[in-house]
Parts: sequence; structure tokens; C-alpha cells
Amino acid sequence: MKVLGIDPGTSKAGYGLVEQSSDRISLVVSGEITSRPNDPISKKLKEIFLKVQELIETCRPDAIAVENSFLHKNVQTAVRLGQARGAVLIAAEILSVSVMEYTPREVKLALVGYGGAEKEQMQWMLKKILGKGLVPDSHHAADAIAVAICHLHSARINGLIQAGMK
Repeated sequence: MKVLGIDPGTSKAGYGLVEQSSDRISLVVSGEITSRPNDPISKKLKEIFLKVQELIETCRPDAIAVENSFLHKNVQTAVRLGQARGAVLIAAEILSVSVMEYTPREVKLALVGYGGAEKEQMQWMLKKILGKGLVPDSHHAADAIAVAICHLHSARINGLIQAGMK
């Protein structure tokens, strides 16, 4: 199963494509979608939409996992994050790829086992899962990889639950 994780943002959005085969998770590609600070929001959203669309077309993920922040201290930031998430959701819908959204707490719980985990704990766990030299320096890309792995774990658990119900 291949999952494209997205950490939305209008200035910098992270992405990471991971693939699970049997019990191994591999990083396929990761990076950032960046825009200029003075660009209008419409241009920033277009860049996010086009890059996500390109990633879907070239990488053919089975699903997309998006980090979803329900609360934010700054209302303006929360609105911008929602707009960036919207650009991702539209690209996925147009190309018929299913999308799941996870809160930062859910991502931390899935990776570390504790919903209040610190960044350092998340980085340590990503290195354990992917290999020491494979975790990107960009925390946006690392967050995107983490949300993709969260989806892999959730899909596996859901599959086990469904198999047990039969």
C-alpha cells in the first residue's frame, strides 16, 4: 500500500510518500511545496493543488493522509491551513483518491504511542521506522511522512478488526 502524506500550509507544505510491503515501510519521496511570502493566497493554493495533482499522477498512491488541525491559536493561520487542506482535498477528489484526515494527536499516538509526544520523540521514531539517514531535515516533510505512516497503521488495525468480524 502506498500513502501520500500531506502536512498542509500556505507558505510551506510538506509531503511524503511511503510504501508498505509486508512488515516494512519505505520512504519513496518527500519534500516541500514552497511559495513566496508576497504571493497572493490564490497563487499559493494553485501551487499546492498542482503539486499534489502531479504527485498523485506520478506516484499513484492508494490513499492520501492529511494532517488536520482543529484548533489553532491564531485564527488567520487556522483559516490559511483550512484553505491549504482544501486545495489538497480537491486535487484528490478530481483524481479519485481517497483521503483520510488525522489530528496531530492521532499521528503522535500512532507513531509513538503517546498523543502528547514531542518533536524529538517523533523524529526518533521516524528514524527507527525508515532508517537513520532517510528522515528529511524539513520538519514539514517529516510531519507529512508521519501522517502517512499513521494512516498505514490505522488501515492495518482496521483490516484486522474487519477480519475478526467475519
